[in-house]
Amino acid sequence: MITLFAALPVPDDIAARLLPLQTGLDGARWRERGHFHITLAYFGDMEEPDARELDGEIGNLACPQFDLRIEGVGWFGRKEPHSVFATVKRTPEMDQLSKDCRAVGRRLGLKPDEKPFKPHITLAYLNDVPLASAMAWSERWQVLRAGPWTADQFHLFESIPRVGKKSVYEPVADYPLG
Repeated sequence: MITLFAALPVPDDIAARLLPLQTGLDGARWRERGHFHITLAYFGDMEEPDARELDGEIGNLACPQFDLRIEGVGWFGRKEPHSVFATVKRTPEMDQLSKDCRAVGRRLGLKPDEKPFKPHITLAYLNDVPLASAMAWSERWQVLRAGPWTADQFHLFESIPRVGKKSVYEPVADYPLG
């Protein structure tokens, strides 16, 4: 059984702009550089034959290259924050790519995450962080702007659990855009 998701990679220069934000929020479990990505579709657990079929179908998707930029920060969990993130400005191309990846998953009988697509880069998961603290952190970093950078590929990532440690995200397939 493997856990897969489709995502856009985050270039090193953009990640370097995000790392300094990882401070000043008690109860935050900050994500490592290797965890930075923009999830297009989360497919969850599946067997190897299903993963091969998913890879083949996603490889047939057509999408032009597009520019991305970061515009501020935010948190998920309205009254009880559970994560903080950098906000990625929406583009029609990215929205369509996410929609197409999710459609492939559904067509193959997988159960992609059905939450509305909100492009972001998770910076931390939160444990018992008061709303006021998440708001103060967000207010401090709302001025963040980074990019633009060109999305010229996306990946199928495998989430590999490790006992007592954070999971590792390994790209298992690459898909060029354009």
